[in-house]
Amino acid sequence: MKQRIAKFGIGDIVRHKVFPFRGVVFDVDPEFSNTEEWWNSIPVEIRPSKDQPFYHLLAENDDSEYVAYVSEQNLERDTSEEPLRNPQVQQIFVKQGEGHYKPRMNFAH
Repeated sequence: MKQRIAKFGIGDIVRHKVFPFRGVVFDVDPEFSNTEEWWNSIPVEIRPSKDQPFYHLLAENDDSEYVAYVSEQNLERDTSEEPLRNPQVQQIFVKQGEGHYKPRMNFAH
């Protein structure tokens, strides 16, 4: 099995390259690990490869806060320095410098 190294880690703030949302990484899968139903709901022309890291995000856009599951190819570091407003971020993380949060001890694996 090929070893994968994730570009982003837990606590990194990222932004989607195509869709207008951003968030903080709270878990990483070394390759796709969601349902086939979820996979098939993505239009074929924009469906990413399963053979790459996928990230669980506490995400937000202009309208709401939610959990997102995103492929590495569709993410980039968020350098806006704007605070995240998703209320779960403050429950799970502590701000630690630009572009990164540190998990609170009671939520660490």
